[in-house]
Amino acid sequence: MKFNINLITIALLANAGAAMAADGYGIADANTGSINMKNWKCSACKIETGASGQVGVGVGYNDSDDIHSANALAAENDVVGKVDADIRYRGKDGYQAEIKATNLGMENGRAEITSGKIGKYKVSANYRQIATYSSETALTPYSGIGTDYLSLPSNWVTAGASDSMTALPSSLSPFELSLKRKRYGIGFEYQADQLWSTFVHYQREDKSGVKTTSGTIFNQSAMLPEPVDYSTDTVEAGIKLKGDHWFTALTYNGSFFRNDDQSLGFDSAYTPTFGGATAGYKSLDPDNNAHTVSLSGQYSADGSVVSGRLMMGRMTQDQDFVTSGYNYALPETNLDAEVDITGMDIRAVKRISNDLRISGSYNYYDRDNQTDVYEWTQISVNNVTGNAVYNTPYDSTVQKGKLAADYRIISGVKLTGGYDYRRDERNYSDREVTDENSVWARLAVSALEHWNMSLKGSYGKRDGSDYEASQWTSSEANPLLRKYYLANRDRKMVEARVTHSPLDNLTIDFGGRYALDDYSDTVIGLTESREVSYDASVNYQILEDLNLNLFYNHQTIKNEQAGAANFSTVATWFANTEDKVDVVGAGVYYDNLLEKKLRLGLDYTYSKSDSTTKVRQGVTGDYGDYFAKEQDVNAYAQYQATEKVALRLDYKMVKYEDNDAANDLAVDGIWNLISFGDLSHDYTAHLVMLSVNYKL
Repeated sequence: MKFNINLITIALLANAGAAMAADGYGIADANTGSINMKNWKCSACKIETGASGQVGVGVGYNDSDDIHSANALAAENDVVGKVDADIRYRGKDGYQAEIKATNLGMENGRAEITSGKIGKYKVSANYRQIATYSSETALTPYSGIGTDYLSLPSNWVTAGASDSMTALPSSLSPFELSLKRKRYGIGFEYQADQLWSTFVHYQREDKSGVKTTSGTIFNQSAMLPEPVDYSTDTVEAGIKLKGDHWFTALTYNGSFFRNDDQSLGFDSAYTPTFGGATAGYKSLDPDNNAHTVSLSGQYSADGSVVSGRLMMGRMTQDQDFVTSGYNYALPETNLDAEVDITGMDIRAVKRISNDLRISGSYNYYDRDNQTDVYEWTQISVNNVTGNAVYNTPYDSTVQKGKLAADYRIISGVKLTGGYDYRRDERNYSDREVTDENSVWARLAVSALEHWNMSLKGSYGKRDGSDYEASQWTSSEANPLLRKYYLANRDRKMVEARVTHSPLDNLTIDFGGRYALDDYSDTVIGLTESREVSYDASVNYQILEDLNLNLFYNHQTIKNEQAGAANFSTVATWFANTEDKVDVVGAGVYYDNLLEKKLRLGLDYTYSKSDSTTKVRQGVTGDYGDYFAKEQDVNAYAQYQATEKVALRLDYKMVKYEDNDAANDLAVDGIWNLISFGDLSHDYTAHLVMLSVNYKL
């Protein structure tokens, strides 16, 4: 007997395996006792050995006068290069190796190497870089950027207000606000036999750069460049056991964060007032550790699947306090913080019949703050009287429950519905308990030829314990103020999606969503939030080698807020905010030109987001508009020069502009603040890159 198998069959079997096993159709359930497999032969199962894949290199020129463009183009320098690779090697004895690289050498590059023997072991190593650029034109009079102390020039003359500092204009120098993360990882996996396997993975992330912070002495402030020199080590190790119908794993996760800079000191630019301080100090992110151990498992039989996880962890932080410039006695040298976490997840799925399936889940998460409480001397930096304060050990417990059912009414028509529950418990909060209950239903129709449609609706309600202003969190707030994440809320949502294929080469897709959050019991705070969003896309295969796609997305969020001055029992002012986001794009490519060697393509995207805030207090005032606009163009040509060598030329253009009142600020625009100046953007950047790809 001959047994023929191909890659398509293998793929179908692999994807169907989990679902079939859940219904009792797994391989382990088959009755193979009477089958003679001695003479079975797979004539088409020839395994290719040796190396295959492709490798490519690229070099390009970046033309930009704003470093912010590197977020889109992944290129910081004028001349950029990259390496791409997808190489596989397979030996006759089951050994295999793989090398993958994407944009390696650019600001978003990554690479991974794996090797091992199928069913025995695997060794891996990986690298990734992530960069975020804010501005290279931020201005500051301070020197020592990147160190733990910022100094003013020797000729600095202090003053009571920023616009009176005579040396400020001549002392300003630009610097770069950006962050770079580099991740390195290694891993090892070992399959002992059919019953158990083990693994260990290690990753190191180094984060460096400069970000924005501020330093304050009494009521006088300055924006400061904070150095970032972080390292985070993470370890994951575990053991897995599996049988015919079950699986379990015991896993440990550890995270170890270190900051090479414990504090940041700075010269005061202002004339000494409160206490005669001429310098300030602030602590930076402290070193901390986190450990978790989890036990997870899954069991399937007779059309049922049950899975779950138990988790326990501890987070600690015991770095010494920063005492420079602080002349009060401390109760301890460090906080010796400790937080214990406990979690549990369980999920069950049961197929009642061919038409009905039910599922349910329960999640429990508890955060128990074990940090000791101490009395601290409070230093007043505003007009509120400073008294002794205590560190608050906040605890929280979250429980979630879900129940859902899928029912096939007829072929091509399915109704799904469910109930969701969430309970939050918080100590030292304005409201210690909140309960959320939601019901939802979804109808999906695919019975009509060339049509797929779905409609979903939901209703949810949040309430809870009595709302009382907490002395720990709201001693200076109006007792009628309701924080939006604690307040009573009614939530309604409806969404629909339609996909239509009137022609074999044309597909049209449309979807819409409407949601309303009503905080009807709130007098002071957020009273309503409304969201409308919709999207549409068209894909048209005009010719066999010519394809066109179009898309559009829109979202509008409107919020209504009520406020009160001087602890009034009624609202005395109102605010309306409206946020809009629009994204439109198109892509076209023409393949198999010039004797089927050339492919031409063009992609274009335009996005715009804007926000407006209007306040009414007798008269209507406008806080000013915020907007950000971006256009992206990528035109490319790919030419197959030989059977193994392909050339590709890319041209990318980014046109970006934003207007944000928070960034459009003069260095001395506020009397008791020294800012970084205007950080808005308005630029057009270009990148041209030539790549060569070689097929092994």
